[in-house]
Amino acid sequence: MILLRHGQSEFNVHFSATRRDPGIIDAPLTPLGHEQAEAAAQALRGEGITRILASPYTRALQTAEPVSRALGVPVGINVLVRERYKFACDVGSHRDHLVRDWPHRDFSAIDPVWWPSDEEDAASTIARAAAFRLAMAADPTWQTTLVVSHWGFILAMTGISVMNGNWLRCDPTLAAPPEIIWQV
Repeated sequence: MILLRHGQSEFNVHFSATRRDPGIIDAPLTPLGHEQAEAAAQALRGEGITRILASPYTRALQTAEPVSRALGVPVGINVLVRERYKFACDVGSHRDHLVRDWPHRDFSAIDPVWWPSDEEDAASTIARAAAFRLAMAADPTWQTTLVVSHWGFILAMTGISVMNGNWLRCDPTLAAPPEIIWQV
């Protein structure tokens, strides 16, 4: 499968400059983030993608949109691939708001409040990534699946810190990375 980190978000801009949580809930993409999403859509054209799974955070949905359009592949929503719940940007939008803002997407499989109520530690994120890895390893379409996700989840899946708008391949049938260093 291919793991694509969402484009630059409003949170990313402010946090990178100050290393402090700017308090932006469910941060949207910046103009650069939209450009990164469009660039990813073009770069992924020849990769044989037949399915797209995205986190329900706005920044992931905004990143998945041009990819979906460019490839003619619908976007499925998967809560397992969400970000590690640590900052204000990891408070998501209520399912009713997502349905209103993304009427062409199916959010029926997620709870109205689909993000945790307490900070998620690294071990929990790693366990969630392991559950997703196991499910994907059993899925015959894993090799042609694009997952639009987040820094923490991709780190838990691969042990690699991926920049906004970048992607990498991940074989879920292989063992998870042995050690993950969490630096925020």
